[in-house]
Amino acid sequence: MAFGKNARADSRRSSSSYCSTVTIIVFVALCLVGVWMMTSSSVVPVQRVDTSSQDTNTEVKQVTESGSRQFEDSPGDLPEDAMKGDSSTSTLQDDSKSDEQENQNTPEQTIEIEEKQEEKPEENDDKKTEEESKTENENDGDGKMDVEESKKEEPNSESEETKTEGSEGEQTESEESSGEKKDSEDKVEERSEETKQEDKVESNIEEKTKQDQEEKEQSLDENKKDGQVPSEVFPAGSQSEILNETTTENGAFSTQAVESKNEKDTQKSKDKKGYSWKLCNVTAGPDYIPCLDNLQAIRKLPSTKHYEHRERHCPEEAPTCLVSLPEGYKIPIKWPKSREKIWYYNVPHTKLAEVKGHQNWVKVTGEYLTFPGGGTQFKHGALHYIDFIQESLPDIAWGKRTRVILDVGCGVASFGGFLFERDVLAMSFAPKDEHEAQVQFALERGIPAISAVMGTKRLPFPGRVFDVVHCARCRVPWHIEGGKLLLELNRVLRPGGYFVWSATPVYQKLEEDVQIWKAMSAMTKSMCWELVTIKKDTVNGVGAAIYRKPTSNVCYDKRPQNEPPLCQESDDANAAWSVPLEACMHRVPMDISDRGSQWPEQWPERLEKPPYWLKSSQTGVYGKPAPDDFAADYEHWKRVVTKSYLKGMGINWSSIRNVMDMRSVYGGFAAALKDLKVWVMNVVPIDSPDTLPIIYERGLFGIYHDWCESFSTYPRSYDLLHADHLFSKLKKRCNLVAVVAEVDRILRPEGKLIVRDNVETIGELSNMARSLQWEIRMTYSQDNEGLLCLQKTVWRPTEQETISYAIA
Repeated sequence: MAFGKNARADSRRSSSSYCSTVTIIVFVALCLVGVWMMTSSSVVPVQRVDTSSQDTNTEVKQVTESGSRQFEDSPGDLPEDAMKGDSSTSTLQDDSKSDEQENQNTPEQTIEIEEKQEEKPEENDDKKTEEESKTENENDGDGKMDVEESKKEEPNSESEETKTEGSEGEQTESEESSGEKKDSEDKVEERSEETKQEDKVESNIEEKTKQDQEEKEQSLDENKKDGQVPSEVFPAGSQSEILNETTTENGAFSTQAVESKNEKDTQKSKDKKGYSWKLCNVTAGPDYIPCLDNLQAIRKLPSTKHYEHRERHCPEEAPTCLVSLPEGYKIPIKWPKSREKIWYYNVPHTKLAEVKGHQNWVKVTGEYLTFPGGGTQFKHGALHYIDFIQESLPDIAWGKRTRVILDVGCGVASFGGFLFERDVLAMSFAPKDEHEAQVQFALERGIPAISAVMGTKRLPFPGRVFDVVHCARCRVPWHIEGGKLLLELNRVLRPGGYFVWSATPVYQKLEEDVQIWKAMSAMTKSMCWELVTIKKDTVNGVGAAIYRKPTSNVCYDKRPQNEPPLCQESDDANAAWSVPLEACMHRVPMDISDRGSQWPEQWPERLEKPPYWLKSSQTGVYGKPAPDDFAADYEHWKRVVTKSYLKGMGINWSSIRNVMDMRSVYGGFAAALKDLKVWVMNVVPIDSPDTLPIIYERGLFGIYHDWCESFSTYPRSYDLLHADHLFSKLKKRCNLVAVVAEVDRILRPEGKLIVRDNVETIGELSNMARSLQWEIRMTYSQDNEGLLCLQKTVWRPTEQETISYAIA
């Protein structure tokens, strides 16, 4: 009995010992499994990080390549440092290549990664996120990924996190199904710790991203100060070429912060200095020309015998008031229809139609003024008359040998208007006299003309520049006072050029005409002009005499009398601004390297080739040898006009006809517009290098002028004005407000003003434009250089300012 009891007790002890042993073994096994699981999960994400890093590098390279392709169409617009490329780009590509080589050299490791990923798709999100953040920071440091690019990668990171959470959820379910509740609780605790760590990492990433963005902006600001900017922020071609002539690089787009700051500064400046505009109360009304309507100065003239009252008499201070619009003014009719008709109310003058209507100058037709194309000497049309001259002298070769002519006493300029069909430019002029508004008619029609008179001063043109001078019954007394006025034509006419004189003394036999013809014959002979031909036009019933200026000094030296005398060697034939007339002749240049010794190239070849007399030993306006300077200027303006002016400003060039370059150098801007149906008045300011002879040599035309005074043209003459670094120079010696008032005077409503200048001047002009109610179509700046495009409106102030010297 006792034996049995002890046996049962031993059996219980044995069973209890066995359970304890099993429990210990199971616990140890579970611990080993947990250790193995933790070891496996810590290995796989490390390999995944390498893969992720490689993918990121690949994406960065694609962004860089696409950025470079964006500018492949216009590589010439990029500065040299951008063309060379960043050193950081090379480093990034080298790193990417080294990573690829590493991966290729370790295929076994790659296979191992894939196997372990199949066994355990779980990832360590903390390490992966840190690696991605590091990669993004490296990219930002290279300047090849914008903040926007970093944002584009965030959804990928979120998707990876979603996958990880899904894998962990599946693992938890498998553990619960195996009945290991304790391990599940431990795993939940581990996941809770991981979640906290992930939140901490994400917070660190946000702080790091914000810090990176601040560092990037600071880096951009430093680069801007150093003149270096990443290629991503270069403007497109339409916004390029806004700098001065010697700097044609593109610039970076401005930031909103800079734009806002500049605007606030501008508004503060405007508050400090407002602009109050008034209408000019003058006798001339809407046709006011300040330097020609200075009635006070005209009344004080001791004599008007030499047409002194038609010459320029500018007020001591240029007016700052605005000229009124004619009642019923409309936007002008476009060329070429404008050659035949214009709106009557734009130039509401009928006197010329009443006096010259029978000669087909101009007629009143309803709401239009119509121009049949006639003139005093060509009642049956200008084209027939132009052909008549060509037939009389084939060597004149309109549009080939003859490109630029001077039309004296032009009337309504129908002769010059129809010469466009022959590729000829005519500088037409007539005085502001009893033939009311003749030059204004010409300009309204879209034909180049200025208000001027042959009086006591030289014409505002260089010497030896016009291929032909034309006078069709221009009522100029050429023969009086020693032929002083005819000698002025001799000054501006090229050696070998022609003087076409179509007037009654040529073909009529009235006593007065006969006397004038004899005087002219004697005068031209003493000047060594050769009478080439005299022809009569049977259709119009008129005749023309054509003279040729000598090409050498042989005739001058053989004259029995030095009358008219030769000018002294010290006399500059190019000096023309307010220089009194002198009755003398300049010798013909004989050195083959001197201007005037040879005829220019035929049109259009002469437009693009540097003149033969530009020497490499001469320094051009921009510092290069003169021929290279000329060529560089032409290439520069071709790029500017093609990539910016024609495409990037929203200007409808079909509505542009009359153009003025207010500060022309070599005429490159006008030359770049040669294929458009426009003409350009090239103005060389009197304080700028005298390059006007070069402009004429290439088959263009222009005039000298002082922009501290008014221009000799009627109000509302031009469709587009172009001012390249002009206003900043004028500020030093002129009242800028008066200059802007003059710009407003000569620009048509809806006309455009394009300004290239420093930022300070651009800001001042923007303020004035706003006060004038003009539309600011575009403004752009970089490195203290700016571009501004404005459009004039029909706005006029209501308050008036009486100009006492302009009141009759």
